[in-house]
Amino acid sequence: MERIPYDEFGYFADNAAEFGLPWDGPPAVRREFVEVRPGCRLSALVWGTGPPEVVFLHGGAQNAHTWDTVALALRRPLVAIDLPGHGHSDAGALAGGGPPSVDDLAADVEGAVATLAPEAAAVVGMSLGGLTALALSRRWPGLVRRLVLVDVLPSLDPRGTAAIHAFIHGPESFGSFDELLARTMAHNPTRSESSLRRGILHNAIQRDDGRWVWRYARHRDGGLAAEPRGGPGAGDRFEDLWQAVSALGVPLMLVRGMAAGSVVSDDAEKELLGRRPDARVEHVAGAGHSVQGDRPVELATLIDSFIR
Repeated sequence: MERIPYDEFGYFADNAAEFGLPWDGPPAVRREFVEVRPGCRLSALVWGTGPPEVVFLHGGAQNAHTWDTVALALRRPLVAIDLPGHGHSDAGALAGGGPPSVDDLAADVEGAVATLAPEAAAVVGMSLGGLTALALSRRWPGLVRRLVLVDVLPSLDPRGTAAIHAFIHGPESFGSFDELLARTMAHNPTRSESSLRRGILHNAIQRDDGRWVWRYARHRDGGLAAEPRGGPGAGDRFEDLWQAVSALGVPLMLVRGMAAGSVVSDDAEKELLGRRPDARVEHVAGAGHSVQGDRPVELATLIDSFIR
């Protein structure tokens, strides 16, 4: 049985080379854990040595490493959190069982943000992470000083969510790394093989029997799916979070992927601007739902300008 070596901090030079970023040696990155409630620790990647200026929340079925190239391009101290049940974070027991809501996720994330980045200038959330950030702003507004939503709004376009659902709820395990890579490439035709290979190594583990399983799939039997109740993968809607958009008292930016796979429709964008005429809206050509994977340098530039 072939074992593929994995060093989670050993691929940053590859990220930089693929996207033409300057490389002056390995960045200062460490993994930390925060106990947010009994039996549940959230894990996070802490970039830099100064007080974190940005908090990043990834999408469903992803993990904190999805932001690696953005972090390299941004060159600011920041924190990228693994959502509950994703990456290296615990799923944790939830009252009543079943998958969590975005409010449940926000309650756990609040503990990690308050501990690791209480003075951050902005929270950046993609997909499920963006919905969680909206819920966070509703319950703990003091932690969200600026908000960036990456290809997500409370109304989700079913044309984009269908493909996400099909990918997330695929086979429970895979016989080889190559089998897992082939399926991932088929569902991500705009991404390079090297980029997807790195992503899989960060987001999957090889079991003792040699088969590969997604990190988030480890918790399926425990009731935690890759998205919460009514999550993006299911194509459902989060209409109540529009009230959080309207009530948000801080600067807001939507970064929308304009290629196939985006879950933000023209109607949803119009709804956003009707509720928040001052919202900044940026369209990223060539990016689908995963803007941080398709156009990470452009995304970092937008975030940097928004913070400045």
